[in-house]
Amino acid sequence: MNINLLALAVPFFFFFIGLEYWVAKRKNKPYFNFADSIANMNVGIFERVTDIFAAGFFYFIYDYIYHHYAIWHVDPTWYNFVILLLATDFLFYWYHRCGHEINLFWALHIVHHQSPEFNYTTSLRVTTMQAFARTAFWSILPLIGFPAEMILGILIIHGVYPFFTHTQTIGKLGFLEYFLVTPSHHRVHHASNEEYLDKNYGDVFIIWDKMFGTFKEEKQTPVYGLTKPLNSYSFLWQHFHYFLELGVAVSRTKGFKAKLKVIFGSPEKVDADIRPILERRFRINSAQKVPLQNTFNRYVLLQTIMTLFLLFFLLLFEHQLGFWQKFAIAVFVLLTLINCGAILEHRKWVFYLEFIRAAVFGIIVFLFYPAPMFGLLIAGLLALALFNHKPVQRYYLDLVYRKH
Repeated sequence: MNINLLALAVPFFFFFIGLEYWVAKRKNKPYFNFADSIANMNVGIFERVTDIFAAGFFYFIYDYIYHHYAIWHVDPTWYNFVILLLATDFLFYWYHRCGHEINLFWALHIVHHQSPEFNYTTSLRVTTMQAFARTAFWSILPLIGFPAEMILGILIIHGVYPFFTHTQTIGKLGFLEYFLVTPSHHRVHHASNEEYLDKNYGDVFIIWDKMFGTFKEEKQTPVYGLTKPLNSYSFLWQHFHYFLELGVAVSRTKGFKAKLKVIFGSPEKVDADIRPILERRFRINSAQKVPLQNTFNRYVLLQTIMTLFLLFFLLLFEHQLGFWQKFAIAVFVLLTLINCGAILEHRKWVFYLEFIRAAVFGIIVFLFYPAPMFGLLIAGLLALALFNHKPVQRYYLDLVYRKH
């Protein structure tokens, strides 16, 4: 049976999220907030779903450059894998630094820094847009002679390690602090304290920061998130607010060269008053970022669990599914994630979004009709999502007729 064993990464990562949650509870540490953790996971879920469509493109780019423009051809020996790991991390350092110091790249990377909490769920805040930007930097690797197979193998390792640096449950790690990026180093990177800003860009090795003057040791307790908190759980707003802010900044600037300076300039140069204007225009401030009743917490949690199961089976059987089957599931997942953010913000239009999700579900059942196993799986998951349907329906109706 042609299955994708990389799907096992889903239960693997969520096992450690659960373990970290258990440790935090035992230590009575407030490292987790329900709504923030859900928002973090939703970003990561959709990145994994879209990666199903994008991963082949990334491989094609590396392979094409290697076969047409490679300066050398590197053999897959163990020492070349070590060299490739160092080269990958070195390029990531510069991509990451550009992601903080250049507006265009910050628009792609800002999603990763929006959460006011710092735990393993925060590591999931990665978007496919960031993956395209990283690929542009990593395209140097096939150019200097590394084949696509070697690159993708190293990228798997390079993608797993940073997950474990997003935690407050692990203190300093002795001599490892000298050359590896540790949780202590990465806590500094995610902090909004003034002395910690734009520090510790490394992903696996901290040596680049020490070489290029961007290293900072953790001393003061970090405060996490953006210097100006986003205060929104909206899946769409989290992804696109800075593009809109940058667009307004560019439109206010006269002259082509001056506009380019805004696009490729520092985020510090973007007027901080732009976001409140956009928030009023899109009624972001009208959202109620308040705790939900337990009934709706359960409903949001069940929807998140449903998308995780869909993600797992989509990854596991991706080689057996047709394009339109995968696309329909991806759309359903996206609508569910938007729905979760809207519920967390008490948005009125979530009631109508459920009708759209139901229509997409009908399309999925139609597409999977020849494969009853998948149809039954999805039907069971939808039934799980509609648990507590009556109180949720009353909640939706209340939102429709309530004036915020």
